[in-house]
Amino acid sequence: MDAAAAAPLTVDAAWQAVRDTLRKSCGQRSFDGWLKALELAGLDSESGAVRLIAPSAFLAEWVQSHFAEQLAAAWHAALPGCGEILVEARGDAPVRAIFAIDAPAPDAVTPEPVVVEIDRGSQLEDRFTFDSFVVGKANELAYNAAKTLAEGGKLGFNPLFLHGGVGLGKTHLMHAIGHDYRARHPGSKVIYMTSEKFMYEFVAAMRAKDTHSFKARLRAADLLLIDDVQFIAGKDSTQEEFFHTMNELISAGRRLVISADRSPQDLEGIESRILSRLSWGLVADVNTADFELRYNIILKKLETQPAVVVPNDVVMFLAKRLTASIRELEGALTRVLAFAHLSKRPIDLEFTQAALADQLRASQRRVTIDEIQRRVCDHYRIRQSEMGSARRAREVARPRQIAMYLAKQLTQRSLPEIGRRFGGRDHTTVIHAVKRIEELRAADAELDADVRLLIRQLEA
Repeated sequence: MDAAAAAPLTVDAAWQAVRDTLRKSCGQRSFDGWLKALELAGLDSESGAVRLIAPSAFLAEWVQSHFAEQLAAAWHAALPGCGEILVEARGDAPVRAIFAIDAPAPDAVTPEPVVVEIDRGSQLEDRFTFDSFVVGKANELAYNAAKTLAEGGKLGFNPLFLHGGVGLGKTHLMHAIGHDYRARHPGSKVIYMTSEKFMYEFVAAMRAKDTHSFKARLRAADLLLIDDVQFIAGKDSTQEEFFHTMNELISAGRRLVISADRSPQDLEGIESRILSRLSWGLVADVNTADFELRYNIILKKLETQPAVVVPNDVVMFLAKRLTASIRELEGALTRVLAFAHLSKRPIDLEFTQAALADQLRASQRRVTIDEIQRRVCDHYRIRQSEMGSARRAREVARPRQIAMYLAKQLTQRSLPEIGRRFGGRDHTTVIHAVKRIEELRAADAELDADVRLLIRQLEA
């Protein structure tokens, strides 16, 4: 082994290497604007956590939201084996940025790293609590179910299955459940992990020939939260273990929360016995936020920035124009605040429109194929899985053609891309569907009215 490679960097040398890496990966302008001001506070000898100091709480939060992956990767490369990264605002309470850094897989994997990673309490993000979650009609059922499960009393459902599109608040609710349950039941074992993390840990345990430790740890959890379960689709061995883990927890009366981007009935590539177990409990959807909920979310976010003045017309504008997801809405608000902070300008409607010009242009016609499929299936009362099925019955085929037609009219996706989203169909099938719906719209007033209604709903 090379002598230089064998000698680990000191924490100061590692920090300099991290800064050099960030300067290259993020660009000089971004580095100077957001990362250059960070200072190294030290390395915890026991936990391996790295502490960084930002000159303000605002900058600490911005780094957390926008540079987590780059910062984690840079530290991982410079100082393998270090723990999480803590970003603190000078003079304020720490603003924890949970940048979990997995240790690189050694040549001979041992069971111990698997056990340690699974059981890390820091997987729950401090900022995702029930207090910071804004409730509206779109998420009321999911919120109430989450609160009920977290309270720990007698439960009439298990598991709780949360589903909805990207950026609507599912992950926020899952972290909130974990925090609340742990606070109400000191000493309880709460585990949160993504389905990809579940798969990674399980595969690592199999390679180490120690799946017993993996199973024992998960099945001993008082509350297990698995996020984005759709990503285990097609992974047979992972699904097998996931099924038995679910059975063990439910049988033992332990609590299980699972999320996905769609309902159990619409998940593809997942074993039917798993879907059956998921449907046993309470299935709660998290829908796209309406105007009132988006407006209240912005007000809630601004409560954390009491020194910043944002006129009501700006709040109304953001709530009206940014409709795709809560994540997009909060990101846009953060961008406006950041631009105002850097340029030392007051926030008004003209400034907001200029700061978000690119994002506003991009969102004008940003209708997704998934959204089109959901809307068409709701209208015609069929399952979303039928969009990709081989069935040719008219009650299924016609809505599928309408969805293809709308995907061609309302998105920028190519014909082959559209075909792939409809069960891997050829682009010629999409062309045929588009022509057929165009013909029917001219001859069938009722179908034309349906299409017009769907377009209005999707573009609203």
